[in-house]
Amino acid sequence: MKRLQRTTYCGKVSRADAGQTVVLSGWVQRTRDLGGVVFVWLRDREGLVQLVFDEAECGQDNFKLGGALRGEFVVSVGGIVRMRAPEAVNDKMPNGDVEVVVKQCELVNKSETPPIYIDDNAKENELVRLKYRYLDLRRPSMQATIRLRGKIQSAIRRYMDDVGFSDVETPILTKSTPEGARDFLVPARLHHGEFYALPQSPQIYKQLLMLAGFDKYYQFARCFRDEDSRADRQPEFTQCDIEMSFVEPIDVQTVVEGAFNAVFEAIRGHALPLPLPRMTWRDAMERYGSDKPDRRFGMELINVTGLCPGCGFPVFEGAAADGYSVRGINAKGLAHAMSRKEIDSLAEFAKTYRAKGLAWIVVGEDGLRSSFSKFLTESFQSALLNGMGAEKGDALFFVADKNTVVFQALGELRKEIARRHNLIDKNRDDLFWVTEFPLLEYDEEDKRFVAMHHPFTSAMDEDEPLMETDPGSVRAKAYDLVFNGIEMGSGSIRIHDPALQRRMFRLIGISEEEAQHRFGFLLEAFKYGTPPHGGFAFGIDRLVMMLTGSDSLRDVIAFPKAQNANCLMMETPCDVKQEQLDALSIAIVPER
Repeated sequence: MKRLQRTTYCGKVSRADAGQTVVLSGWVQRTRDLGGVVFVWLRDREGLVQLVFDEAECGQDNFKLGGALRGEFVVSVGGIVRMRAPEAVNDKMPNGDVEVVVKQCELVNKSETPPIYIDDNAKENELVRLKYRYLDLRRPSMQATIRLRGKIQSAIRRYMDDVGFSDVETPILTKSTPEGARDFLVPARLHHGEFYALPQSPQIYKQLLMLAGFDKYYQFARCFRDEDSRADRQPEFTQCDIEMSFVEPIDVQTVVEGAFNAVFEAIRGHALPLPLPRMTWRDAMERYGSDKPDRRFGMELINVTGLCPGCGFPVFEGAAADGYSVRGINAKGLAHAMSRKEIDSLAEFAKTYRAKGLAWIVVGEDGLRSSFSKFLTESFQSALLNGMGAEKGDALFFVADKNTVVFQALGELRKEIARRHNLIDKNRDDLFWVTEFPLLEYDEEDKRFVAMHHPFTSAMDEDEPLMETDPGSVRAKAYDLVFNGIEMGSGSIRIHDPALQRRMFRLIGISEEEAQHRFGFLLEAFKYGTPPHGGFAFGIDRLVMMLTGSDSLRDVIAFPKAQNANCLMMETPCDVKQEQLDALSIAIVPER
C-alpha cells in the first residue's frame, strides 16, 4: 500500500491554505473525543495543528482510527484546511484560526505511554530527560534550540568563507600534551603500551597550518577535556577555531567581531556596534574583580587602601601594612532592602571565596550601622564614606586581603547582590574585549609559574626582556571576548621563534628534555620559516546558550553528558569485553 506523502508541515498550515488539500505527518500531542467528532493535535518540527475527525467527512474506518489515537502515536493524514469558527479560535497557537478536516488517516506507528511529557510546560527531572533524550528532543523548545544552533553555525561558516578562510579538519587522534585539563587517552592496539589523546583543542595543528602557508584557517572543532561537567562545561564540546598569519591582535579581533556580527544579524536581526569596546585585564580586575565582568550593572570596586594606615581598625591597618589591599563596593540605594540576616548571609557567601570576613556599613536615615563602628573615628568615617561615594540609603561592603582574594570575593559578591536584587539589565547585550592578560600566573600549590592561557602565547614586545627577571609582570598578547559576564573565547598572538618558545618552556618548568619529548615536532617545524601568527577560539555551545537564554549547556546540545560526565541514555562509560582489553594489553586493577 502506498503511504501518504507529506506535502507540508503542521506548523506551516495557515489561513492562506484554506480550502486546500494537505497531507501531514507527525506525532499525536493530545486528543479530545466529543462523541461525533474527535479533535487531535498533531505535532512536527514546525509546530502544531488541529485535526478534525468527523465521521461524515472521513468515513467510519478513519473516524474509528482517530478515536483510537493516543499521545506520541505516529500518523499521516490527508485533509482539507478550513477556517475555524470565531468562537473556536485558539489564540495560544500561531495557526489557531485554522484546522484540518481529515479525509484519510494512516497509523504509521504506535507508542507506549512515554516516561516524560512532550510538553515545554512540564517540569521534568533533568536526569529523566537525559535518559530519554530522544523523547526530550521532541519538545518544541528543544527542537527550536537545536535548529537555531545550526543556523548560528551556518551564519559563521558563510562569513568565514566570504572573508577568505579555509575550512581544514585536524586529527582527533593526537598526542598527549598535558597542560591544564586532563586528556582523554585512547590505547593504540598496534603500538603496545602507547596511547593517543583526544584533542583539548587543535592549537598545535592550527599553528602548523600557518607554517604550512594556509594563512587563514577555521573549523568547527570537536574538543575533549577529562574534567567534571558543570552547567557551563562538558567533557566534549564544539568550538569555532580560527588562526591567521601576519597579524596583530586587532586583525584577529576584527575577524571575530565580524563572525559575531553575522550571527547577531542572522539570529537577532540587528548588527553589533563595531568595533567592540576594549578593556585591559588590569582595568577589569581593578574595577570589577573579574577578568570576565558583567558590566550590565554598576557596583564597581573602589580601592580605599590609601585611607587605612592609622585608621584605627586593625584589619584594615594590617592589610595596608602587609602590602595587601582594602577594597569595597557600594550597593547604591539597597540599605533599606537588606536585612541584617541578608548581610550575614552575604558575609558567609564572601567566605566561600576565601575572604576572612566581610566588613559592612549601612548608611541609614538616622546614621550609620556597621560591623566595625567602634573603630570608626569621625575623620576616617568621613574619608571612607567620601571615598566610596556613599549617600543615605547605600550599603557598603569591604574585604581586606591580598589582591587575588579581594578581587575574587568582591567580584563574586557584586554579582550575587545584583542577582538577589534584580539589578541586571536582561535586555542589554554587552560584548567587549579584555586584553593584555598576564603571560604567567603563580601556582601556589606547585610553587611555580604556569601559562595563564597556554605556553604558545607571545609576550608584549616591551615586556619580553622581563620574562626571566620579573615574570609576574609580563603582559601577553592575549585577549578574551566577554558576553554578559561570560567568557565566550580566548585568543592570542603565538610564539613563532623557537628560541623564544624554549624560553617560555623554561619559565613554566618544562625542561629541554621534556620540551623535546612533548613538543619536539613543533620546535623542529619552527626551523623552517614560521610566519608570525595568532588566532582565537570560541565555544559554539556557550554562544547558543547565551543567545537562547538557556541555563545550561545541556539544553543546547543534542546529546549531552550528565553532571558526572556520563551518558544516561547509552549508559556510558561502560565496561568492555576481556578480549578487547587483552588485545590492548590493558589490565583493570582494583580501585584504591
